[in-house]
Amino acid sequence: MSLDWHDANNSYLAAALEWLRLTLRRHAASGSAPAAGRPDLGLPVTDDQVAAAERACAAAAAGEPLPALVELSVRLGLAPFEQKILLLCAAMELAPATGDLCALAQRDECAPWPTFALALELFADASWEALAPRSPLRYWHLIEITQLPGQPLTASALRADERIVSYLKGLNYLDDRLEPLLAAIPVPADDLPASQQATVLDIVQGWARLSALSRAPLVQLPGPDRATKLSVAAHAAGRLGRKLYCLPVGLLPPQSADLELVARLWSRESLLLPLALYLDADAADAAEPQAGATQNRPAGRFLTMSSGLFLLGTREAWPEVGPAAAVVDVARPLPAEQRAAWLAALGSGAEQTADRLTGQFDFDAATIAAIASLAAGSGDIDGTASPGQLPVLWDACAAVCRPRMDALAQRIESHFTWDDLVLPDSELDLLRQLADQVRQRATVYHDWGFAERFSRSLGITALFAGPSGTGKTMAAEVLANDLRLSLYRIDLSAVVSKYIGETEKNLRRLFEAAEQGAAVLFFDEADALFGKRSEVKDSHDRYANIEINYLLQRMESYRGIAVLATNMRSALDPAFLRRLRFVLTFPFPAAAERRAIWSKAFPPRTRTADLDLDRLAGFTATGGMISNIALNAAFLAARAGEPVSMPLVLEAARTEFRKLELPVAESDFAWHQEVATPA
Repeated sequence: MSLDWHDANNSYLAAALEWLRLTLRRHAASGSAPAAGRPDLGLPVTDDQVAAAERACAAAAAGEPLPALVELSVRLGLAPFEQKILLLCAAMELAPATGDLCALAQRDECAPWPTFALALELFADASWEALAPRSPLRYWHLIEITQLPGQPLTASALRADERIVSYLKGLNYLDDRLEPLLAAIPVPADDLPASQQATVLDIVQGWARLSALSRAPLVQLPGPDRATKLSVAAHAAGRLGRKLYCLPVGLLPPQSADLELVARLWSRESLLLPLALYLDADAADAAEPQAGATQNRPAGRFLTMSSGLFLLGTREAWPEVGPAAAVVDVARPLPAEQRAAWLAALGSGAEQTADRLTGQFDFDAATIAAIASLAAGSGDIDGTASPGQLPVLWDACAAVCRPRMDALAQRIESHFTWDDLVLPDSELDLLRQLADQVRQRATVYHDWGFAERFSRSLGITALFAGPSGTGKTMAAEVLANDLRLSLYRIDLSAVVSKYIGETEKNLRRLFEAAEQGAAVLFFDEADALFGKRSEVKDSHDRYANIEINYLLQRMESYRGIAVLATNMRSALDPAFLRRLRFVLTFPFPAAAERRAIWSKAFPPRTRTADLDLDRLAGFTATGGMISNIALNAAFLAARAGEPVSMPLVLEAARTEFRKLELPVAESDFAWHQEVATPA
């Protein structure tokens, strides 16, 4: 408000308080002569004086914009009598002498405060309806009632709410009882890309359409990216000149009385300030499998009790959340918009870098700008990004996504390279093709238009099938290391649940976190999740099939990189094979391959002594077995304080074979080194 309005508002308050003072004095002086000890009120107040003061008050209220008390009465629906009660209570703070006048008017020196009884006697337009719990004075908590045990309501002390007194003085700020629950969401300085601007328009139109149906028009914003939803929501609120506040639904009080107070205070604030509320239900939605049962939740009850403009951020749309609701899906910017954001952030010469980053990662514009700014601030890029600076930006993107994945799966630190992997040439070539497809996704999908033809199956998925120990996990590590991505092994104990719907919920969270592009998902023992659907004989079969059906759909829509590993390819549902881009078979290594594995089994810094690789390759062992034998032999050598020798390797091999209950012929593990006979 302008200074002129504040001056006019103060003039109105002064006139209103003068009228109230004269009215109290006239009422106090009415009746019998003053009792002994009662202070003299001075000259009597005439009806003409009160009428003149009332006309002055009405004249001061006629300006535009309206004084705060008049505006408040219009917005909250106060009757003239209720407006006068509020003025009487606020006068206790605005004019300290009002308390003494109240005591005189009530003829009780021990009651220097306003009461309903005083107001009913004092004002000519008194109405008993003002005392009702649903009256605006009490419903909106404009006044506070201090009712002592056994005391009538009409004789209880009244006090104006502190927030309302400040409002009457022209200080319009958020109620401090709500501040601990809310966080202000500023409108981002950067403009949104075109696709998200269209989403903002959908939200604004949804509010407008629902406003005629409900006092609490609600637009749901489903989607996995909370930051994107908040940014879009802030722009939508800003489009209507409103300030957006965020309230996590977990902070809503579960007790009905406390929840109702919060709902009424927010509704009051939405009438006094240009506000909109974003209810953040992402965390609660992830924790609650039954998202539809919202009426029994504080969030559902809060929306039912409240008024204003509301947005509800969820992972998936809630079926029933209030009297009127619309659903607007919020997605990250389109790939072309992300590429433009990278180019704007990185500067000239960044076309190739932008293509690679866009093809792998899925970020909003704010995150892209933040990553580029952070890299530039560290001196790693100089505003003319070149292909040589791609690894720095790539690692920065992966670091942004990592915290989301760490809470859902086990990260595997990968140090293996292509040189460490021993596979048949055909399988090795397929694995390299997989890595090349990851690098060329932007070119094929977006530049060449394949993404427009295939709305699904844009992810890269592979099946690694073969006996245990044949290198499936190592191949996944090599792939992740080569692509500079984090490898996450899916912990089945954290995903699979005996509770209905929990497994699907856990998988949903996992895929959503991985779709930003910084991870390779590794489903070890995949047959436990991706097994064949069975004939439905009971409810357990039905729900097991539902889980598999969900996985089939989710794998087809997944846009990231997923690797399934299994020892039993035949146990997988055939429908998964169609959805997999690559199928690699890891055979039991032949003698030549076993020799190559043995040659790489010991690190270069390990001291070895005349190892017979040809004899070691004669053992029918997998790569995993060879790794265990080499490690155990190294510990035996360290204990003996000598290099790794053939006797120690053979001893470790005997232990490994016995552990796996494989046939052991002692002659195979005996070492008789031939010694040359002197001539």
